[in-house]
Amino acid sequence: MKAFSLEGHAALVTGSSQGIGLAMGKALQEAGAKVVFHGLQPSVEGIASYVQADLMQNDGPQRLVDAAFACEPTLDTLICNAGSFFDLPFLEMTRERWDKTMQLNLASAFFTAQAFARRLVAEQRGGSIVITSSTNGFQGEMDSCAYDASKGALVMLTKSLAVSLADHGIRVNGVAPGLIKTPLTAQWMESKDRTLLDHYEKKILLRRVGAPEDVAGAVAFLCSPASSYITGEIIVIDGGLTSCQIGRM
Repeated sequence: MKAFSLEGHAALVTGSSQGIGLAMGKALQEAGAKVVFHGLQPSVEGIASYVQADLMQNDGPQRLVDAAFACEPTLDTLICNAGSFFDLPFLEMTRERWDKTMQLNLASAFFTAQAFARRLVAEQRGGSIVITSSTNGFQGEMDSCAYDASKGALVMLTKSLAVSLADHGIRVNGVAPGLIKTPLTAQWMESKDRTLLDHYEKKILLRRVGAPEDVAGAVAFLCSPASSYITGEIIVIDGGLTSCQIGRM
């Protein structure tokens, strides 16, 4: 069905040198889009269109967007995916780590989206933005106060940007992944002690931890014409983790 095709579209995916972001970029390519990848390292093997930029810097989002448009002048799609986890237990949490969390997870998404939207509005073109939040944006997790707060803010930012950009023909939606195996989570998942992983696999209705590709398919849909009447929505991608109050014993 052509409604699911991204041929003729071009996308920038932030935080796409590995994990969920890399899977998102590849899924958009498979759907026919031209994709600009992004990360902190100078390059990523096998990726030709790539921009190195530090979104922790105040001018990082603008420099990234400018470089991405230089690579693909017809950019009309943005995936704000860059983010990480810097928390300590609440009583040990520092202002430095709080600010770092908000700068990367929240502020960089806002200002990257702003720079991208300004370019489209100036060129009188519509487009699509997808923001990566998390199930942590809806439910709290132990020792994750700053991360949870940043992801909750991204949920509301998605809705607020949808309101602000609707009249410019720019749709804004989000995805909220649950437990996904990535380089960030693989360390504890692959440890010899499977107690925590076994607990999650019992609670997840589909009985498995997700893969980056499980998130990527939803993102490709939200960027495609098939979702042209959807804006301000967040798709939860968690295998049913947050749908079941108790889980299996």
